[in-house]
Amino acid sequence: MFVTLSSVAPTVSAFYRVAIGGVVLLAILWRAKWPFTRAPVPYALLAGAIVFFALDLAFWHRSIEFVGPGLATLLASFQVFFMTAAGIVWFGQRPNRIQLLAIPLALFGLALVVGLDWSVLSEQYRDGVVFGLLTGLVYAGYLLCLRQAQTGGSGRLPVAELAVVSLGSAVLLAGSAFVEGRSLAIERPIDYLWLGCLAILCHVGGWLLIASSLPRVPTAIAGLLLTMQPVLTFFWDVMLFGRSFTATEVTGVALAILGVWLGARR
Repeated sequence: MFVTLSSVAPTVSAFYRVAIGGVVLLAILWRAKWPFTRAPVPYALLAGAIVFFALDLAFWHRSIEFVGPGLATLLASFQVFFMTAAGIVWFGQRPNRIQLLAIPLALFGLALVVGLDWSVLSEQYRDGVVFGLLTGLVYAGYLLCLRQAQTGGSGRLPVAELAVVSLGSAVLLAGSAFVEGRSLAIERPIDYLWLGCLAILCHVGGWLLIASSLPRVPTAIAGLLLTMQPVLTFFWDVMLFGRSFTATEVTGVALAILGVWLGARR
């Protein structure tokens, strides 16, 4: 929502999200008097997480601009299936029958939302769909790198790791903005508010709430609750930005979200 409300370019909004968020996370570390490092950190994995997260935001914010926040968030949720594929290929995990059913169900729901005839869609809309799916792919890479980097940790919230990932991503996104010829200057005063909310409420606050609650609830319940993100984002897209919708699209959203939830179950 805040990305849509701001008037800056996708790369610029992504930069401020992680730049401001990274500074706030460092402040949390300092205030809590937590050590910046807890154990030997696999720097290669942390570097991979930085690259994947920077790509994640760059792709997602473009998808938001091209197809709206509702569909872009739904597309990003397909990271569940990329994570499932990684579990099969690298960790030898065998998906159950419900998870295997979830993939075609979610894809069918997505086809109903996007439209079954790809050729009639505008080039920008098609780009938005592709960027959204790429978001899911690279976000899965980010989660895998961060997961492996935390292996053997103390169980405390990995605030230091996210601070490093945030500030490292900010550097990459600033470089990307320079290559694109985008200025990091903010022209509208109201954009300071939207970008501040994006960084503090969503990037820092939302992440801390998720990370602190995940160990306390069953996995199935966590997966169900997290599917509220694309549900609410689609609803707000309709309510706040006047997105038009049909019964077919609503059915597609429901099927896609059901597929994502089933795919997230153990």
